[in-house]
Amino acid sequence: MGKDTTLDALNSAAVSGADEQAVSLRPASIEAPWPPATTGWWAITVFILTLAVGYLDRGVLTLLVESIKRDLHLTDTQMSLVIGFAFIVFYIVLGLPMARWVDSGSRRLILGISVSVWSLCTAFCGVAHNFMQLVACRLGMGAGEAAISPGIGSMIADLFPPERLARAMSVLALAYIGGNALAMLLGGAVIHAVAHLHSVIVPFFGPVFPWQLTFFIVGLPGLLVAALYFTVPEPARRGRLPGQGPVVAIPVREVGRYMAENRRVYLPMFLGIALNGMVSAGSQAWTPALFSRNYGWNASQFGSTAGTISLLLAPIGLLAGIRINEWLYRRGYHDANMRLTAIVTWLVLPGHVLMPIMPTAHLALVCFGWTALIGTAAIGSQAAALTLVTPNQMRGQVTALYMFVFNVIGYGLGPVLVALCTDFVFGHESDLRFSMLAIALLIAPAGALVLTLGIKPYGRAYMRTKNWQ
Repeated sequence: MGKDTTLDALNSAAVSGADEQAVSLRPASIEAPWPPATTGWWAITVFILTLAVGYLDRGVLTLLVESIKRDLHLTDTQMSLVIGFAFIVFYIVLGLPMARWVDSGSRRLILGISVSVWSLCTAFCGVAHNFMQLVACRLGMGAGEAAISPGIGSMIADLFPPERLARAMSVLALAYIGGNALAMLLGGAVIHAVAHLHSVIVPFFGPVFPWQLTFFIVGLPGLLVAALYFTVPEPARRGRLPGQGPVVAIPVREVGRYMAENRRVYLPMFLGIALNGMVSAGSQAWTPALFSRNYGWNASQFGSTAGTISLLLAPIGLLAGIRINEWLYRRGYHDANMRLTAIVTWLVLPGHVLMPIMPTAHLALVCFGWTALIGTAAIGSQAAALTLVTPNQMRGQVTALYMFVFNVIGYGLGPVLVALCTDFVFGHESDLRFSMLAIALLIAPAGALVLTLGIKPYGRAYMRTKNWQ
């Protein structure tokens, strides 16, 4: 069968079905063999380290909320802006340009530069002495992370065949587990180690608070991870559109047209994950403060306990999710990625709702453990779901838009909504638990419902695009 005939057949399959949206952009098949498994898994190792230090740099701030508030005289709302919106502003400014660079440039070079930028900005949080300086450092961290998800998402889809992509994504999710656990364990250990110090002298910067020293300790090792990208080969691009010649990024208007034509597929993924992200990010940002205000725990005590729980339970959930996803595929569920994501979102909901209103810290930790166990089961599946229905030369831009929606609505708005409820609805810091409860009750069910409604459209999309690889 000739090339034109093959493309015509693919296009015919793509537009068939009365209830399916037309697909106007058709990827060409690639006959080159997949990279050796050792190449793919070494790249995964570097990606895991990248994301782990990213989550560590981002997550350690939540352990330091009370100390930063005290020393810089900030409110809950100001802290929520530092945690959320200050971090994601540059996703808005740089996300799309960086993603277009990812779709046409050297992805390993882009990732190495990005890791270096955010690691340095994390360390510079250690010399912030007021609200605006802290915001400026968080802006720099956001700028550094703008290309990470598009770059990794684009590369990993060119390193593993579709039937193994969810497994690779799930293993990559170890970074999420490790990063968050390290943020609590190492962050708690560092806080405990420097707690007796009144101030520390840093060369060229002078005296800093103990919590500022923590940022130096967790930020600078990221430069070592950035250097590892010299050892990661750039894989051949797969699932490319026909007639493009040299590798170029698809124009934004074409990406927008493709997503609009396939809105039944993309809208549930984007909106559902964003709503779920609001609840998860709000809970993650304020849980250490919840234990401090309502149960009398200090940051070191919570960090070591919660970190240990995450390290023990989250890998179990992750491995179970891998097995369930692959079992669903073997049973003929072409919508396995989206189906598992929706199921997990419903199952994790009780943990978010019950944790803030538990009468004792130990019962709250049981709920925290439930979210750690169940919440990780679909991390790989939801990442693979987006990648598998998106052409190669759009993946960076589509992933950037996905991360923009997740970060602005989820990571940006979630912590702020909790803080606004505490400051202006309930009116007292000790009522933080009711703010967290309100957000979980109002938003989490909506996110789970939206994801559930997207299962069938996703399954149809997967069937007509699985031949891209």
